[in-house]
Amino acid sequence: MVGCGVVGQGVLHHLARNHDLLAERSGSGFEVCRVAVRDTAKARGVDASRITDDWRKVVSDPAVDIVVELMGGTTTAREVAVAALEAGKPLVTANKALLADAGEKLFTLAEQRGLGIYFEASVAGGIPILKALREGLRANHIVSLHGIVNGTCNYILSRMAEEGKSYEEVLAEAKRLGYAEADESLDVDGIDAAHKACILASLAYGFWVKMSEVHVEGIRSVSALDIAFARKLGYAIKLLAIIKPAEARAVQVRVHPTLIPLHNVLASVSGVYNAVAVEGDVVGHTLFYGRGAGPDATASAVLSDVAEAALDLSGGVCQRRVVTHGFYGHALPVEQVISRYYVRLTVLNRPGVLAQVSTILGKYGIGISSVFQPEGHDGETVPLVMLLDSATGGQFDQAYREICALPVVHEPCQRIRVEDLS
Repeated sequence: MVGCGVVGQGVLHHLARNHDLLAERSGSGFEVCRVAVRDTAKARGVDASRITDDWRKVVSDPAVDIVVELMGGTTTAREVAVAALEAGKPLVTANKALLADAGEKLFTLAEQRGLGIYFEASVAGGIPILKALREGLRANHIVSLHGIVNGTCNYILSRMAEEGKSYEEVLAEAKRLGYAEADESLDVDGIDAAHKACILASLAYGFWVKMSEVHVEGIRSVSALDIAFARKLGYAIKLLAIIKPAEARAVQVRVHPTLIPLHNVLASVSGVYNAVAVEGDVVGHTLFYGRGAGPDATASAVLSDVAEAALDLSGGVCQRRVVTHGFYGHALPVEQVISRYYVRLTVLNRPGVLAQVSTILGKYGIGISSVFQPEGHDGETVPLVMLLDSATGGQFDQAYREICALPVVHEPCQRIRVEDLS
C-alpha cells in the first residue's frame, strides 16, 4: 500500500476485522506486505519492519502481488501507477484526480500488460456505481446520469436550506466538523465532482472525457436567498454532475449548482451523502445512494477491489477495463447545451423594468415561464426572480450580459441552470 492516511488506516482496520469473510468470498488470504508513507515515525497499525518512505520498495517487493495507491495527487501517484503496471502488478486506486488526468494512458498500459486497474473507490466512496455502469447496466444505452457526488458541497447546501444560514457560516461549520478541508477549493469550486464526472462519463459512454471538456461551476455564489426563492418555485439547489448524450455522437458533461424539483428523490439527499440517478433505455430509472467519502465507505470499495484483483490474478483474467466503442466521440461545448435557467436580478424599484428585461430575452428567443418580485424588500432596489424557458448556453449568456448591463440592473445578480429530471 502506498499512502496510509485516513483512508489507508480504514483499509487496515477493516481488513483486519473482516479478513476471514473476505478470504472466504474471494478464495485468497490477504497480507499487507509493505506500506509506503511520508513519515515513518507515525504509528500505522503495521509492523515497523514493513513501513518504508520509499514507494519503489513496495512496487519492487516480490512478495507484493497487488499495489494499492492511496496517496492522492497526480505526480508521484502517476509514477507509482506506471511502475506497478510495468512490474506486472494490478493497481487498486481511489485517486479520481489521477484517473481524470491520466486514465487513458494508464488503462492503455494496463491493457498492454494484460492487467487490471481497479478504481471503484474513486467515485462516490462506498456506492458501487462504477461496477453497476461497467457490469450491471452493460445491456443499456445510458439515457442520462445525474449525480450528487461531493459530500462537502451537499452538506453546505443542505444546511443552508435547513437553517437559512449563509455559505460562509456553513463552510466554517463544515471545517470544524471535518467535512471540509482547510483549503476547501477542490470541493466547493466543483473540481472534485468534475474529476468524478470524467470517470462516470468515460464509463457510461465509451470514450475518454478530458477535464478540459467538462463545464465546471462551484457553489460559492449560491446564497441563502437563492435557496429560499428556489424553494418558493418548487425546487432545491444541489451541486449536480449531469452527463447525457446529445446529437451527433456528442455527450454533455457538466458540473454546476442546479435547481431540481423538490418532488425528485435527489432533492431529499442531504448532509454528506451522495446519490447517482442513472436511466438506461432497457432498465429505466435506477438510484444509487450512500456515503460518498470517509474511511469506512472508501475502505469498503478499496477492499472489494483488492478481492476482485485477487480473483482475476488467480483466474488469469483482466476485468477492470474502460471499454471504448464508436457510439459517442466527443463532449458537447457548454455553449451548445440546452437548459432552462433561474435568474435573480437586483433591479431599481420602478415601473417598466420587467419590460426592458423581457425585451432582451425576446430578442434572443428566450421565454419567461415564471416571474415574481418578492414583497418586503424596501429601498431603491428589489429582487426580480424569473424562471426562463430553454435556451442554449450561448443564447442565454449573450442575453444575460445585455440584461446585466442595463442601467436599471445592479449587482448582485445570479443565474443557475434548471434540470427538471422528468
